[in-house]
Amino acid sequence: MKYIFYVGILILGACKQQPQEPQIQFQNPSNFPEPHYNLSRNPVTTEGFKLGKMLFFDSILSRDGTISCGSCHIQSSAFTQHGHDLSHGIDDQLTLRNAPPIMNLAWQKEFFWDGGVFDLDLFALAPIEAHNEMDESIANVLNKLRKHPKYPQMFERAFGTSEITLDRFLKALSQFQLMAISANSKYDKYIRNEGVTLTTDELAGLELFKVKCSSCHQGELFTDLSYRNNGMIPQRFKLNGIDTIDTGRERITLNPNDQFKFKVPSLRNVEITRPYMHNGSLRTLEQVLDHYQTGVKDHPTLDPVLKQNGKLGIDLTNDEKKKIIEFLKTLTDEEFLKNPILSEENP
Repeated sequence: MKYIFYVGILILGACKQQPQEPQIQFQNPSNFPEPHYNLSRNPVTTEGFKLGKMLFFDSILSRDGTISCGSCHIQSSAFTQHGHDLSHGIDDQLTLRNAPPIMNLAWQKEFFWDGGVFDLDLFALAPIEAHNEMDESIANVLNKLRKHPKYPQMFERAFGTSEITLDRFLKALSQFQLMAISANSKYDKYIRNEGVTLTTDELAGLELFKVKCSSCHQGELFTDLSYRNNGMIPQRFKLNGIDTIDTGRERITLNPNDQFKFKVPSLRNVEITRPYMHNGSLRTLEQVLDHYQTGVKDHPTLDPVLKQNGKLGIDLTNDEKKKIIEFLKTLTDEEFLKNPILSEENP
């Protein structure tokens, strides 16, 4: 059963009296490139994964015990926060951007819309300490975990001793996130010749996608992991009472050439990760394609792909947009969205 293979569950024998617990193991999907994450420094284990999962869904990581990682990253929405333009943190404060999905992070080189974190093992530090997300200090988090009735024993099972360190804490969270692998969509099964066929419109959409979209949304990850200005020039807005403008990648590099550039997102599960764009300003896939057809705004850092022969945007007909959307829906991975090992309800 392919689902079992790709979520990395390995059944170790059978017990007639009581079934053994499935063991967790990272496995690379056959149609994916090699992971960027160095698994040799933090191999995924069953106990490490279980610890990371408990931490991911535990609001103890926030200042007042109200916000967990899972608050903004919900499995049924491919681990993003469905329904909010901007994500909501502690005290219902707004964050700067729409929460990106957590999936296929083993193949990511940098994290967040602006690439401000370069290592998955450092990923959790930013939201925990951000005043409008979890608003907690790492030192307090570790102290709370050390006093917890369950965590010292879980750390011992995962790492050999009950010592709770920052390194172990971050690596456990990474192990859970590494297993959020989405590679079982209709498209994947078609590509791997697993007896699945695409409809006429889906096939036509795939060919149109290759011509119109794949210069940025490349390969099996459906992103080239670059940072680009896609013609959505942010306007000034009030964020928790402060006049704000999000300049994207420039906030990290301080390079004016990176102004208004954001990471190209993966299009896997894009059907259910709305609203779209870094600011959640577009509600439907139709609106996204309308933007690329007629809504692109010129700017010195606008991606050259969107300004060719003096014309802004991408030439698309209504029929082409419809077929591209039909193809994009084949990237929805229902098995990932319902994978029980990733579910908060299945400890």
